[in-house]
Amino acid sequence: MRASRAAMGRAFTGLLPVFGLLLALGLASPAAHAQEGLRTEGDVASAQGLYAAEVPVNSQAGDAREAGFTRALAQVLEKLSGDAGVVNRPGVAQELRNAKAYVDSYDYRQDQGVSPAGAPTFRTMLVVRFVPEAVDSITASLGVPVWPQPRPKPVLWLAIDDGSGPRLLSAGQVNAARSVLDRAQDRGYKLGLPAGGAAEQAAVGAIWRNDPAAVARASARYSPPMQLIGKLYRSGSGWTADWTFVDSGRVLATRSVSDSDARRAMASGADVAAEALFQRYAKALPSEPSGTYRVAFTGLRSAEDYLRVSAMLQKMPVVRRIAPARADGERVEFDLDLLTGMTGFQRMLGADAPVVAVEGVQAEYRIR
Repeated sequence: MRASRAAMGRAFTGLLPVFGLLLALGLASPAAHAQEGLRTEGDVASAQGLYAAEVPVNSQAGDAREAGFTRALAQVLEKLSGDAGVVNRPGVAQELRNAKAYVDSYDYRQDQGVSPAGAPTFRTMLVVRFVPEAVDSITASLGVPVWPQPRPKPVLWLAIDDGSGPRLLSAGQVNAARSVLDRAQDRGYKLGLPAGGAAEQAAVGAIWRNDPAAVARASARYSPPMQLIGKLYRSGSGWTADWTFVDSGRVLATRSVSDSDARRAMASGADVAAEALFQRYAKALPSEPSGTYRVAFTGLRSAEDYLRVSAMLQKMPVVRRIAPARADGERVEFDLDLLTGMTGFQRMLGADAPVVAVEGVQAEYRIR
């Protein structure tokens, strides 16, 4: 196997500039750090873009792969929406069970690492790429708000105090910020770091005294005018990160997070920014209101036809309840409780559905 360009960069070129900072954070020892950065990957690159994801799997067996498809699709929906709780939205968990139907391609990658005891570790990653149009149909049909592109790249102003005084994390220490930068990409956006010149280093005082207006002034040279402001410091036996997210001078979110691991405390800032951006910018496609709709199906000539229609309805996550209303010859009508009205119902049918819409007649379908 050969190491990927990104992994080699992390393992070698990134070691020296951030070594002292990582030691100060307690994230590495002199003996362990060089080992920690190593990662051997196969020929398949990491998941790229909003419609791809990678998840660890226990094996390459079919059941493990299909479970991985489900988790990967959940990641993609989280990136598209910006909502970390997207799987709890009505109908989403049900549709995740059909994740295999939305897969465009997949591959495996073997990652190598080192355990805290120094032993080599290996992890199999499943890299999944989904069909964008099919995933878009899910979000539209289920009324999942989508965070539109292009997405902003807020500036991360993070000061760290390990007990020897606060210091600004700048572009020269990008590997020290890896946990928060990677978490932002998991949430579907990117963070930037300030260049770290003398004037910007002076912003540490403003960060530490919780003065977002002063930090925003220091960030005026960067676009967009969004700042994720954080201070990370030792707290008892662990670490605490205090976060403020600012958009065009307006504070949208504040949060304090404590954790025994400095990397997890640092990564939490990406969630603070993502949730604020999602609340402000994510929009759902227009749809009809949820409620009960009378839907007719025609051309049913046998019990088998009826069962095909019934099975289709039961599998559709936009259908919350099915109540037979009327049957007359080859026509049957149902009262359907629909999550996003007839618009969502029609979007969810897809090209392979056993029925097609009757042209010019609302809420009526003919069996194929």
